[in-house]
Amino acid sequence: MAETIPTEYFIQGVTKSGRTFRPSDWCERLCGVMSAFGPGAKGPNARLQYSVYVRPTMLGNIKTVILDSRLRDIEPMAFDFVMNFAKDNDLLVTEACELPPHHGTQTKQA
Repeated sequence: MAETIPTEYFIQGVTKSGRTFRPSDWCERLCGVMSAFGPGAKGPNARLQYSVYVRPTMLGNIKTVILDSRLRDIEPMAFDFVMNFAKDNDLLVTEACELPPHHGTQTKQA
């Protein structure tokens, strides 16, 4: 049985009326709420890392948060928090999946 690719939600920093969402660092703030200290990091080496389930990116020149649907199974309240943020702020949300980095590259045939 093939493993299915998880759905991702692309929350764009544009409202449904076409306005750029403010403040300009909204994406980093939202992802920061879902971040945690890196595994095994303590003392002066401790640093925050974005969650693999809620991460910031740029699509063209639009700030975007990518929300992994697997978060719904792991922590439903966190998933709902992010989705409700998008809904409350009237942000564009697209359900899709991100293509892996190697997508579309030619593989060498033996």
